Amino acid sequence: MAIDISAETARPSEPTEPSSPVVGRTPPPPFRAGGRPAFLEQSILTAGIGAVVGYLFGHWVGNMIAAGYPYISGFSGQNDDAIVLGLAFGAFGWLLGVGALNYPLAKIVGREPAPEVESANWTKYLRFTTDHKVVGIQYFFGVFTFFFTGGLLAMAIRTELLYPTNHLIGPGTYIAIVGEHGTIMMMMASSLVVGPLGNYLVPLMIGSRRTAFPRVEASSFWLFTAGYLVIICALPLGGFPTGWTGYAPLQTQGAGGMDAYLVGFAVIGLGMILAGFNLIVTIIHYRAPGMSWSRLPIFVWSILATSALLTLATPTLVAAGLFGILDRTAQTAFFVTERGGSAFLWENLFWFFGHPEVYIMALPGFGIVSELLPVFCRKPLFGYRVAAAGMFGVALLSFFVWQHHLFQSGINPDMRPLFMLTTELISIPTGFIYLVTLGTLWKARMRFDVPMLFCLGMLFNFLIGGVTGVFLSDVPVDVTVHGSFFVMAHFHYTIMGGLVFAMFAGIYYWTPKVTGRMLNQKWGKIHFWTMFIFFNMTFFPLFIVGLLGQPRRVFEYASNLQVWNDFSSVSAFCLGASFLIFVGNFLWTIIIDPHPAPDNPWDSLGLEWQTATPVPYYNFDRIPVITNDPYHYSEPDAAPVADLTPVPPRVAPTP
Repeated sequence: MAIDISAETARPSEPTEPSSPVVGRTPPPPFRAGGRPAFLEQSILTAGIGAVVGYLFGHWVGNMIAAGYPYISGFSGQNDDAIVLGLAFGAFGWLLGVGALNYPLAKIVGREPAPEVESANWTKYLRFTTDHKVVGIQYFFGVFTFFFTGGLLAMAIRTELLYPTNHLIGPGTYIAIVGEHGTIMMMMASSLVVGPLGNYLVPLMIGSRRTAFPRVEASSFWLFTAGYLVIICALPLGGFPTGWTGYAPLQTQGAGGMDAYLVGFAVIGLGMILAGFNLIVTIIHYRAPGMSWSRLPIFVWSILATSALLTLATPTLVAAGLFGILDRTAQTAFFVTERGGSAFLWENLFWFFGHPEVYIMALPGFGIVSELLPVFCRKPLFGYRVAAAGMFGVALLSFFVWQHHLFQSGINPDMRPLFMLTTELISIPTGFIYLVTLGTLWKARMRFDVPMLFCLGMLFNFLIGGVTGVFLSDVPVDVTVHGSFFVMAHFHYTIMGGLVFAMFAGIYYWTPKVTGRMLNQKWGKIHFWTMFIFFNMTFFPLFIVGLLGQPRRVFEYASNLQVWNDFSSVSAFCLGASFLIFVGNFLWTIIIDPHPAPDNPWDSLGLEWQTATPVPYYNFDRIPVITNDPYHYSEPDAAPVADLTPVPPRVAPTP
């Protein structure tokens, strides 16, 4: 990508620095706003205090309301009003405690907001910050906390399934763990790429100094963590019996954990909407001069399509969650059949979000793989425009397929052919994206570095997930295997086999840029092969037990299926251990025994590799002017062209 950074102008929407005798701007020095002592500064500690105080206040208000009015407690015997208000005020207190609302509250009361606190040490990762790079790293550790929690719950599930009839935990606890695992993993996966890599890399890849709305960006992360804490509260409140889909009428009959499920989805959903909106505006209005749509990195195209889904689909989930909360607390009847509501309404609202959610997780994975393949194949991306069009084709058609989840629910049979057709049609743009990756691999001189291995693993796994998905889109087959382990295996191949493998490719690829350190390649390859082998050994047998009739979310099964279940469980334990290899590699090479990485270890032409490492506070001394696309690897002058020397200082004219 040819870049001219000597330009004196920027796009009107781009932030510019004030006039200075020296071109460029250094980060502001660390300071404490208002001279407050360190222990009074707002951070994750004060956020926790705010959450506790908010929960206690909300719980007290809920008890006051319930004392004067009857309420619906279902079979829980708990005060749903107090639980809902406690969790909602707790999330609000979390935001208030971390300082996410300082700026708007100061404006409301007519005061000038205090300057942002910019710390030069590690404590900045525990605070509310408007630096998109810090927010990206905060998201990284946040989503992996989600992932670690969901993984532990998965180990509990596979431990219970070691025996067909002997049980370590009761049926109610088992269902609660299954639902908690699914909910946590789905919410983690929805932000797995958009949160860390989207926020960190998109401004760098489009030549911007920041995102469009930095406070909105930061607020989305703290809403994300607040939603995680709310959902975790479901277990001590009795869990929820619905699985991650929250189906009525079980929804209105569940214990207090059902309240945590609904409030948690609403909180995280709000964060997803803010994150998607911010990235859309950033990509449209904050591109550097010369960064035309035809020069936009394919990873940024995937983030744009994903952000559109986040912004348009998630409000449906938030609204459905609010309806469910009202049914449980205010005696409304949106989903209560006995009082004139409909359980089908929840299913339609949930899956109208739920199937775009699948592509919220899949599209960023394809974006990472499509971005990395040209680097390691040393050739241009095959069918660039086809890939970009395919991503938006998938995003559009994802809103027309939701009822294939309802083939077995009793809907009008005349609707089945329509949704079977739309489900088959969405495989066309998905196939275009997949063929672009294969075309890039064709006759390529591949370098099998760790990121490339994870890209190839993603393509293999997603192929199995995609082929089995075609079977599930067919009504006769879906009637046979719906609700079985076959569906669960398909879903894990599509999401974990696709998105998680792609995410690790991105981590190994961009870690040198983010940290200035190179992850150990030997241990990275060990991580890949153990993860790839044990992933397939864990989930492929579940296709077999599903075809043999084992249902999901049932902790007893036929004794003749024990061998397959034991094989899958042992493989799952080994799969979990493979992630410890990554953790050890990361801690050793980044923290314990760090070694500087080359400025551009992969010889990439991407704009993000043209900046200094670590990335300066304002990303670029001058807004770059883009004069070429980032994928011309087959040309003789494939080396990146950039003049990174500062422009000489301006000299005031002699009077």
